[in-house]
Amino acid sequence: MQQVVKEIAECLITRGASLAVAESCTGGYVGKLITDFPGSSAWFQGGVICYSNDLKCKIGVEKNTIDTFGAVSLEVVEQLAEKICTFAGCSVGLAISGVAGPEGGTQYNPVGTVCFSWYVFGKTLSEKSTFQGERNEIRHQAAIKSLVRLHNLLQER
Repeated sequence: MQQVVKEIAECLITRGASLAVAESCTGGYVGKLITDFPGSSAWFQGGVICYSNDLKCKIGVEKNTIDTFGAVSLEVVEQLAEKICTFAGCSVGLAISGVAGPEGGTQYNPVGTVCFSWYVFGKTLSEKSTFQGERNEIRHQAAIKSLVRLHNLLQER
């Protein structure tokens, strides 16, 4: 993972850009993986653990979006990824919301469901994944996927 974070850092520094994250189900795990990398303060603005819907709204997610689609939805993470950039004053944002379990799953979002969104230089990409395992395994897999996908997106742009 250190190599992935190193290459994210290089891409952002080369472009004079920075990153912020909005995490729900991962509870700060992405921020931890980033700040494990020495010198991350040069390109990482920080993150918000927006576990509650109220805090998601304070960041800028519309309450109607949460009411209509649910907190674990592509619509919500898309707004979170964009709004965390506005909040932190950066051009790259990452947002995650999901159901890590062991409770909380539904027919539409069973335990292991995680929604991701990446806002990269004005373009948004989102996707939904389902992971297997216990709570910490789901959180770990989601955090890793979020950074690997961010790395790939930065390499493409």
